[in-house]
Amino acid sequence: MCANYKPLTVEQAQQLGLPLIPFEYGEEVYPSYTTPLLFKSEQGLEWREVLFGLVPKWSEDTNISKHTYNARHETIFQKPSFLEAASKCKFGVIPVSEFYESKYIDNKPQRWGVRRKDGKAFFIAALYEIRKLGDQVIRSATMLTMDAIDHPMMKDFHEPGDVKRSVVVIPHERLDEWLSLKQPHQLYEFMQGFPVEEFECSHVPKAKIVKITPQLNMFD
Repeated sequence: MCANYKPLTVEQAQQLGLPLIPFEYGEEVYPSYTTPLLFKSEQGLEWREVLFGLVPKWSEDTNISKHTYNARHETIFQKPSFLEAASKCKFGVIPVSEFYESKYIDNKPQRWGVRRKDGKAFFIAALYEIRKLGDQVIRSATMLTMDAIDHPMMKDFHEPGDVKRSVVVIPHERLDEWLSLKQPHQLYEFMQGFPVEEFECSHVPKAKIVKITPQLNMFD
């Protein structure tokens, strides 16, 4: 599961030879925030600014994005929120610098970050949707997840006894293949745990926001 991450930087996009991202975005993303999504059109690789959390065509508003930011790949053809997009092979990737998970130490959750050892951005498999809501065009996406009970790194996250899940990382060398899928069930070929030897994780406490209280100047 992933509900919080840092998108790739401009420098990382250049390093991977990706197109220039034509819009601004935040340094950290949570459900319902906007984020860059990379997909392939007839013109080639393209960026879209999307909501993190898929908004299906039947939804009456975008609030559902706070609950649809992850999608179990095993059930996307049964879940109403994801069925149409999955059936139409609306597959993309959300490139990230680092994503965060909870690791329980002494029964207390700590925020840990997962990143590549070489500092490169990596591609998380995504499913996206485009729809109109009134007069507004809504673009949104969800991250695909897989069972992680046997993954050397991801099995240690989440609450003890809870279901172990992981985002799905698309290898750099298979990006075009993933973005070019024409048959929905071909996605299962990519549902593999990422190579742990290429990644690292560490405790990354969330930065505390310090509120500055105005001080009265008694000598005015």
